[in-house]
Amino acid sequence: MKDSVVTVQGKQLKLTNLEKVLYPASAFTKGQVIDYYARIGPVLVPQLREHPLTLKRYPNGVDQGHFFEKNATQYRPEWVKTVPVWSEGNRRNVNYILANDLPTLIWVANLASIELHPSLARAQEIQCPAVIAFDLDPGPPANIIQCCQVAFWLREIFERFGLQSFPKTSGSKGLQIYVPLNTRTSYDVTKPFAHALARLLEDEHRDLVVSDMKKAIRTNKVFVDWSQNDEHKTTVSVYSLRARERPTVSTPVTWEEVEAAFKKKDLARLTFEAPQVLQRVEKMGDLFEPVLTLKQKLPALAEIEEPVTEPVDATPSRKPSRTASTKTAKAIATKAVPARKPAAKRRKV
Repeated sequence: MKDSVVTVQGKQLKLTNLEKVLYPASAFTKGQVIDYYARIGPVLVPQLREHPLTLKRYPNGVDQGHFFEKNATQYRPEWVKTVPVWSEGNRRNVNYILANDLPTLIWVANLASIELHPSLARAQEIQCPAVIAFDLDPGPPANIIQCCQVAFWLREIFERFGLQSFPKTSGSKGLQIYVPLNTRTSYDVTKPFAHALARLLEDEHRDLVVSDMKKAIRTNKVFVDWSQNDEHKTTVSVYSLRARERPTVSTPVTWEEVEAAFKKKDLARLTFEAPQVLQRVEKMGDLFEPVLTLKQKLPALAEIEEPVTEPVDATPSRKPSRTASTKTAKAIATKAVPARKPAAKRRKV
């Protein structure tokens, strides 16, 4: 297998087994995986910077099994930065990699780390998530088109709270919605909020939405996975490759693209492979850039005014009135979102 030694931003890396096929169905090689991450790096590295990173490695290809790696290997280059994060389960610190620069990203890719799963929080404030995230996961025969409808309902609720939300494909079967916060908060706030919102959507749309992860009840429905908002969990990064049959990518999209796919019932409009994503970034820029800097606060739900009886209905062509969203907001509040608990003093995973 072909090897190569390269210098990236003054750092020397040995790249190995570049001709090894990691995606057999499309003959996509390890060299192409590394090339993708090198070229997407200018927009991916800012999204990963200072976020403890879990690697999902496929050393023999996407069809040959994988393992998760949290603790950085001792054989890493001295310039690869790590951060110790306390693991309550292991009763010790775990040294996570910080992919803070392009050389580190390429070194990680050379480990056959096809998927990158960062924490929602930055290392300096490990219990303060920078975003609240919703993973919309369709149970067959439902697909990403049904996820679009649920995404519209979520968007409407957040808009009525004055919050912006940003969609991305999971790169697998579903859709993910991120609401940037970048303000002081904690998982004790974001996780109950996400759970309450998922249960509300389930109550109002029982024919399509479930908030429980039991597979037996998810047939032809969309599971609103709120549980990712947890200090112990990670979510696949925007711009990460996925270990599917083909080299698909978790891709940021515009709401207009989501609406067009929903209108046409066209799954292909929300499926992107590595070469397409590079072209999109060149043409459209980084659609997820605002997620890094936009400062937003979740509403104080207990202060929302009294509800009315008008039902909530959010589709691409119709947005509900303010009174409808008031009902939604109050309904979330009445689901007893717990008060914020004091944050623990030491980092946990």
